[in-house]
Amino acid sequence: MALRLVVGLGNPGPEYSETRHNAGFWFCERLARALGVGFTRESRFHGQVAKCRLASADFYLLMPQTFMNRSGQAVQALAHFYRIAPAEMLVVHDELDLPPGQLRLKFGGGLGGHNGLKDITSHLGTQDYWRLRIGIGHPGDKNEVINYVLKPPRREEAADIDAALERALAAWPLLAKGDFNAAMQKINAKPTLPRKEEP
Repeated sequence: MALRLVVGLGNPGPEYSETRHNAGFWFCERLARALGVGFTRESRFHGQVAKCRLASADFYLLMPQTFMNRSGQAVQALAHFYRIAPAEMLVVHDELDLPPGQLRLKFGGGLGGHNGLKDITSHLGTQDYWRLRIGIGHPGDKNEVINYVLKPPRREEAADIDAALERALAAWPLLAKGDFNAAMQKINAKPTLPRKEEP
């Protein structure tokens, strides 16, 4: 089943644009540029929406503007209006349990305590949708998580996340045609570290 909707998770507003929690927005913005489409504010869908044709069908990008813990409101509104099944969706989000630079593509499964996924699952009534997890690392102390995700990544982390986003974009043609097994092999592979020169 080919994708018809990619949802990037984040928080609206310039004060959040560079924070770790907005990694899903970062991917959607890059994908929109690669596809040559722009976002417009759609109040009926509570978000920024971009549309294009993909494999002779309409395809949508959505960045909810409801704040993270109410992301499901936007996803449900757009999916219901355009009759998009959960299995035709890819939700892109930051992931504390992966180090910066790593990605995981998966279908269904647990929510990992992510408030955006929790709300989407609640609104859709199922966990059976695709997720692209973008590693941002963990602060080490669970009491620091909120503060951590709402701050920008350090310079070296930002470089690793940037490289991961580019790898995800490189796998987009596979995702676009629904070749998820090949996309998982490409996306889930650990990044190769640059070789050090021998002295």
